[in-house]
Parts: sequence; C-alpha cells; structure tokens
Amino acid sequence: HFPDTSGEYKNIDSKILLRKTMRILREAGYEIGNIDATIAAEQPKLNPHIPDMQKTLAGVMEIPVNDLSIKATTTEKLGFTGRREGIAAYAVALIK
Repeated sequence: HFPDTSGEYKNIDSKILLRKTMRILREAGYEIGNIDATIAAEQPKLNPHIPDMQKTLAGVMEIPVNDLSIKATTTEKLGFTGRREGIAAYAVALIK
C-alpha cells in the first residue's frame, strides 16, 4: 500500500500512514485487539517518552491506551543498534 518507490510517501508523517492503515483494517472488518511493541536503541533513552508515545499512537489508531504496550531496551552494545548506527522496532498486533 505504501511503496518506497513512490514520491507520494517521501518524508510523509508516519501518523498519516498509520491512520490510512487503520482505515484499511477497519474497512476490511477488522479491529485491533492489542499491540505489543519493543524499541531497541542505545540512544536516545526512550523510557521517559513512552507514556506520550502510547497516548499519541493510541489516539491515532483510536484504541484504548491500555491496548498498546511499548517497551524500550538496548542490545547491550551489540549489532548496528549497539554501535548507534540505527534503531530497531518490533511489534506484534492481535487483529480480530
């Protein structure tokens, strides 16, 4: 739905893509049960920002904030995230 080859999506706010994704999901008759996400990064320290992140993302998805879990961790200086070359994110969603 959102090809990286399309100029339409270059530098787009990810919340716009999330809203479109939620619309597609709901139009197909599905809804979010819950989401569990983990962000791996050495820097910046994300824990102080997690409540705001949960509130913002839950609002965009129109789901209860309690249905969205976000955790932050490090890779103990291993791999590209440990070398501070990037940030990784993993998420699992229950769709019903």
